[in-house]
Amino acid sequence: MNLRGFVRLFTHIQLLPVLENGEETTLVGGQAVMEGVMMRSPHSYCVAVRKADGRIVTEESPLPRLADRYSIFKLPVLRGLGTLGHAMWLGMKALRFSADCAMSDLSAEGEATGQREKAESGTREGGSWKMALNIGFSLAFMIALYKFVPLYLATLLGRHFPEVSSRFAINMMDGTLRIAIFLGFMLLLSRLREMHRVFEYHGAEHRVVFNFESGQPVNVDNAQRFVTWHPRCGTSFLVVVLIIAMACYAFLPFDSFWAKFVARIALLPVIVGISYEVIRFAAKRQRGLMAVLTRPGLWLQRVTTQTPSNSQTEVAIHALQRAMELERAQGGELVIA
Repeated sequence: MNLRGFVRLFTHIQLLPVLENGEETTLVGGQAVMEGVMMRSPHSYCVAVRKADGRIVTEESPLPRLADRYSIFKLPVLRGLGTLGHAMWLGMKALRFSADCAMSDLSAEGEATGQREKAESGTREGGSWKMALNIGFSLAFMIALYKFVPLYLATLLGRHFPEVSSRFAINMMDGTLRIAIFLGFMLLLSRLREMHRVFEYHGAEHRVVFNFESGQPVNVDNAQRFVTWHPRCGTSFLVVVLIIAMACYAFLPFDSFWAKFVARIALLPVIVGISYEVIRFAAKRQRGLMAVLTRPGLWLQRVTTQTPSNSQTEVAIHALQRAMELERAQGGELVIA
């Protein structure tokens, strides 16, 4: 994997929480990947990727529900952590398959067959540790960008401007800066051509999910009639996380910069679990305070989802159909909740 490939994979990893629908329910969900879509049913999943020659290749497998294996993840808050962790693991697996397909397409452009085989062999042999390195780098980058940088800037402002030097004011500025950094990062990524295509596949995934949930026959024409933003999207989830984190951090009883920084990392699992419960509740009740809380995430999906082509929608449908076939083969029942 060269520097370009490393940066490409790093960018996609940064988008995993945005693109992933982590709800572990009887509904289908999915995620956009490189030139494709992963679709998940309650007990199965399928990744479908469009190759450069137009073929659709897939990877599919049964997928036991984490809550069925470990009953502790049926409890409120903890089920959010388990579900999100499982969804991220599956998302990384799907992303790696799509990345392998992309590398295969790139190596196929080589002039000599020997060069292609050497490139493919190198990708297989070094893929695991390079993926681990990229994940570690991505995690460190996210902590620095969303935890360290906004808190550091807010602390500097508090030192230079006595009007905003109180503990509460610094924590509120930290939350505001974190949201601004997140929005700016999403807007920046949306300007990249490759990320724009990922956002189109993201829109295709949402439209096909809507099509399935409507009870209408799932096909390209029907799917293209639906909107591209969905209340269970990872984008909406992250916006809720940012809002709840801002409220929680505002009342932390610490003045030391490092104490605040450590507390933000330590509280992250709790905030994620609470946010999951909020999204789960709001998905079933689209009125009142819940609608207000989740609406910013739907607005942001105008950036993280784009109008897909018929070809991209076809890939999402293919992934869903294969996942459903595997679900039925296991005796599972797909229910519209």
